[in-house]
Amino acid sequence: MHIPTLAAIADIKLSATDKGLPARAGGMTIRDFLASQPTLDEFWTPLLVLDRENLSRNIGALASWCANVGFELMPHGKTSMSPQLWAEQLAAGATGITLATMGQVRVAREFGFDSILLANELTDPLAVQYIAGELNNSGLEFLCWVDSVEGVAALEQALEGIELRRPINVCVELGAAHGRTGARSVAEGVAIGRRLAAAPKVRLAGVGGYEGALAHDRSPAELAAVRAFLRAQLELHAALKEFYDSEPAIVTVGGSAYFDLVAEEFAEAMAADRRTRWVLRSGSYVTHDDGYYREVSPLADTGAGADPGTLRAAMHGMARVLSNPEPGLALLDGGKRDFAHDWGLPIPMGRAAGLGQAMEPLAGAKVTAVNDQHAFVEFDPATALPVGSVVQLGLSHPCTAFDKWRFIPVVEQPGSNRVVDLLPTYF
Repeated sequence: MHIPTLAAIADIKLSATDKGLPARAGGMTIRDFLASQPTLDEFWTPLLVLDRENLSRNIGALASWCANVGFELMPHGKTSMSPQLWAEQLAAGATGITLATMGQVRVAREFGFDSILLANELTDPLAVQYIAGELNNSGLEFLCWVDSVEGVAALEQALEGIELRRPINVCVELGAAHGRTGARSVAEGVAIGRRLAAAPKVRLAGVGGYEGALAHDRSPAELAAVRAFLRAQLELHAALKEFYDSEPAIVTVGGSAYFDLVAEEFAEAMAADRRTRWVLRSGSYVTHDDGYYREVSPLADTGAGADPGTLRAAMHGMARVLSNPEPGLALLDGGKRDFAHDWGLPIPMGRAAGLGQAMEPLAGAKVTAVNDQHAFVEFDPATALPVGSVVQLGLSHPCTAFDKWRFIPVVEQPGSNRVVDLLPTYF
């Protein structure tokens, strides 16, 4: 596995147009800025902040979990779109990076990543031709999905007249009724697999799917739906064995919410079939969160001990109080354009006089609404939340937290004022 150095990132020049950065950073490279020993209290609010201690903890925790249960890990890179974090995940044992769009794949290729799983259908003729060129001219290992015989035909049509040194590896995607993409039955999946196996420039590589789309909590009904889907994936994999070639097949699943159920449902098949590559694609674990994943992740840290195998939130929003227009109401300077809000509103967790200062707990406060650039915080009027003070916000859903930021500061550990890295994102 080639792990890129990403040296070029250190030479990126910062600008006053980059949200949240200190004014003095304008014109400096990332390397020079970090060499100047920046501190968080120099940055402007609103701000998204990561902490190094918990990032490293989370990356190591899931890598260890996968190794213990026998999964290969190809984490979903669309969560962060941070090549630096992808490289850390590879260094911890991941065998490749999962992505969701061909634009994201092209970003990964630009930084030298050479093992990529596109967890989606590939139908754009220009994108198909791009991948054909990469397969012909590099050592790229690439895998995508298809969920219909029409999708197979689209691949074949886009490849007409192109000589391929290696076929495009394609998994049959299994879905579920009322879900998103994916064949709606095992029988339909078998028909797609048969069609793939007969196509000359593509290769039937295995089975893919996403169980996280079928549930949103850990209620018995939701867990039963996830388990049923996982069993259907195993059924499809077994049914496709007559069409596989001599290379190892792949069965790939996994978000960041139900990978424990994947391990339970797949355990018997994995023990009996050591040849198949069993690939998990979790992505949000890299930062975890204080909302959705704190509630549903099987590795969420409960605060009951110091188990290094648990996940802790490694991202927080920072916003400043702009106004106290009514008793018990504060308006913050960050909103929809700054913080994730699709899977739950930001959660007030602490308050301080300024960035980089020790946070005091902010019990009982609640964000009730967000506008484009404001958050409404209701709080106990007896609690001081003065204009100009800073509120630390817990966030839910990392995928819609990272995408709002071009550069994200990383502090040494939770509550630290010392900035040890600056991560550019490529959305």
